[in-house]
Amino acid sequence: MSTEALLHDLRGQLRDGGLHGCLLVRDLHTGDELGIEPDTRLPSASLVKVPLALATLERIRRGELDGATALDVPPGRITTAGPIGLSRFRHPARIAVDDLLYLSTCLSDSHAADALFGLTPPARVAEILHELGLRDIAVRHTMNELMDTPVERLDATEVHLAHSLAIDAGTSGRGHRVPQLDTTRANTGSARAWVELLQALWTPSKIHPQVAERVRDLMAHNVLRHRLAPDFTSDATTWSSKTGTLLNLRHEIGVVEHTDGQAFAIAALTESLVPAGSQPGAEALMAQVARELRDHLRQLW
Repeated sequence: MSTEALLHDLRGQLRDGGLHGCLLVRDLHTGDELGIEPDTRLPSASLVKVPLALATLERIRRGELDGATALDVPPGRITTAGPIGLSRFRHPARIAVDDLLYLSTCLSDSHAADALFGLTPPARVAEILHELGLRDIAVRHTMNELMDTPVERLDATEVHLAHSLAIDAGTSGRGHRVPQLDTTRANTGSARAWVELLQALWTPSKIHPQVAERVRDLMAHNVLRHRLAPDFTSDATTWSSKTGTLLNLRHEIGVVEHTDGQAFAIAALTESLVPAGSQPGAEALMAQVARELRDHLRQLW
């Protein structure tokens, strides 16, 4: 199948599956890439925890922070479905910065991430990204601001109403009545911006090698593996990734490394057009489309 025919077919699959998808797959050795709307900016949700980890580790490297420093973290006490880790703790905990990095990145624990944001606020994270040549990821707010969405205000039986609002309340310029989905106020990035970050972490760049290695290790130990991982995990590959989920947004970024030496950076950002909280079919579809893009690129190597 030609590249043009493949992209047309994949766009149709996404549309028929009720997804608006923005994807990019890049061969990290050749620079060849293939994507669908790769420059469209979307709210980042928990993907922002990767830049947060990068900035925190860079500050540790510079001696501005000590990974062994223990912080007193208040309990999150969140009872709604979704959040994990410290977000659901009932009692205070004392945890080292290094361990907060693990909880934030590998478990996507938003309460742990906010403890790290307390040390390195969003503006400082953005500043460090710019210093490292990564200028297209906007970091504007903490994770706590993502926790106050219509889902938290409605009964569990009315979650579909929150998703209907997320789907229908946007503007043509990507403003939104739900502030967490407004690209002028939210943490944002395009598929291309996230792939640029992955490339900087996996190949020589302005990021210090020790910092890049630690972020790669954190992403390799991501425990949330229900989205793209089934299509990129095998005995002959390593899949290192980070997911992001918010209302009707389902994202994942990652790098698949093959034993034959090939490596591909992948960013799959999606908006569901179906007003439902649980959509395993959407998870499978976005993985399938990302896999077909990767397979097509791999044949060109």
